[in-house]
Amino acid sequence: MDTISMETAIAITERSRSTWWRRISQREVARVADDASGRAMLSWIDVVPLICIPMDDNDRSYVLRADVGDAEAQNDIAQLFSIAGKHKTALYWLQQAANQEYPDAMQWLGIYYLHGNGVMKNENLGVMWIAKAAAHGHVIAQEQMKALGVGVAPVAL
Repeated sequence: MDTISMETAIAITERSRSTWWRRISQREVARVADDASGRAMLSWIDVVPLICIPMDDNDRSYVLRADVGDAEAQNDIAQLFSIAGKHKTALYWLQQAANQEYPDAMQWLGIYYLHGNGVMKNENLGVMWIAKAAAHGHVIAQEQMKALGVGVAPVAL
């Protein structure tokens, strides 16, 4: 049985933590054993009807990978939600991946802040995230920084 954390369920359904706990207490949703990190886990089958965008089996596999911390999957899920116009959910996943220093997510997070997609517009944070992506070798971010007239030193890996 596939399971996901409550945090992921909150993100992909746009339902609150209290809503999920209420559904668990009313036995509408099955809470399964906590994972090794102590996260409250839910049955994927119970969450599916409440996901805020259509998803297929391929998307499910990305969500499951994103839930356990796969930065590439988190970035891919962010793109899926972004295309669907669910910018706050996309922002959640971009932040998860960017915090793991995933360059593509950093660059997109910068764009989100520059344009105010799902977050208050903040040019300083936008440029900061794009600069971080550029420093991690993201080619598009490097070009964006050049266009701003800013050089970025690469990060020593």
